[in-house]
Amino acid sequence: MEVIILAAGRGARMRPLSDTTPKPMLPIAGEPMAARVADAAVTAGARKLVFVIGYRPDHVETYFGTEHRGVPVEYAVQETRSGTADAVLAAIDHVEGEFAVLNGDNVYDAANLSTLFDSVPAVGYAPVASPEEYGVISTDDGTVTGIVEKPATPPSNLANTGAYAFLPSARDLLDVPESERGEQELTDVLERLIHTDRVAAVEFDEWADIGYPWDLLAANERALDALERDVAGDVHDDAVLRGAVVVEPGGSVDAGVVIDGPVLVRAGAHVGPNAAVRGPAVIGEDASVGHAVEVKRSLLLRGANANHLSYVGDSVVGPDANLGAGTITANLRHDATTVVAGADRHSTGRRKFGAVIGPGAKTGINTSLNPGVVLSAGARTDPGDVVATDR
Repeated sequence: MEVIILAAGRGARMRPLSDTTPKPMLPIAGEPMAARVADAAVTAGARKLVFVIGYRPDHVETYFGTEHRGVPVEYAVQETRSGTADAVLAAIDHVEGEFAVLNGDNVYDAANLSTLFDSVPAVGYAPVASPEEYGVISTDDGTVTGIVEKPATPPSNLANTGAYAFLPSARDLLDVPESERGEQELTDVLERLIHTDRVAAVEFDEWADIGYPWDLLAANERALDALERDVAGDVHDDAVLRGAVVVEPGGSVDAGVVIDGPVLVRAGAHVGPNAAVRGPAVIGEDASVGHAVEVKRSLLLRGANANHLSYVGDSVVGPDANLGAGTITANLRHDATTVVAGADRHSTGRRKFGAVIGPGAKTGINTSLNPGVVLSAGARTDPGDVVATDR
């Protein structure tokens, strides 16, 4: 099976994290989302990977090069980025015969993809609690009978997982008219296909759609559940590491540090002295957690710094962001409701959620961030600021 992986989009809902990094290249437990999709596809039997690129394409090309796990890699540029069907059209000349299409910003299980590849033509689905947020399929005895994009009144609770397996004849169905959203959509291709072929509905028991920063945080938390202790970096004799803790080569943990796993300390990262990290958490490459800083259930991306007397709870800290001494991320609403965040003030679905701190953002000393606050890329706060709204 030749596999097209869609990785051209910026990911507007993931801003500000996607302002400097393509959304599919944001990390889950140290590995880009798109790499995890590629891993699952190769394990499931992919014999070629074709990445559709567009936004900051060098990030994808530099990471994957010409092969991934022994499987050849090719690239197709989506010039206009006007929908998923348009993306596949951009890549279609790179594949022959049967082909699969996967979203580069989803989490897939290799066993589910293997079933999908064996069931061509087929589409993956997963039961969800809020189907109105997804493409929704209808089925009859394992066959797809209909699909509708983000319906106000969903006909089922079966979300389209963005995983498709097509026969060669589907090439002739890709040039669909623009939808009401102004995009050429693969869901419309599937709608055409179900009138000419039996399309198998394949249930995915492990799947996640990573749309918002808090979804990225949750995906990291789930991935860290599989973490196994491996201390290859430099750990001081006076540090205490409990449970599943990984310190990569080049990572360091100083005196007086207590780490409760699962926690991943990446290459070049430094923790301590006298800091506390409570997992699940990731301290990214070249990130720093300093004296008297507590990090809890958070994701610090490459080069992020929280060096003095700060609390980072249930938060995502973007690359090269710097938290001034005494910065506090409040993470619990006293009215016991779930925290809302993002430009559209979308519910995170989490009772505890702190802040999203964009790439290169800097907080002044003694800054307090209310639950759900988003600091944009390069944002600044003044000393003593209490930040209740996005900046």
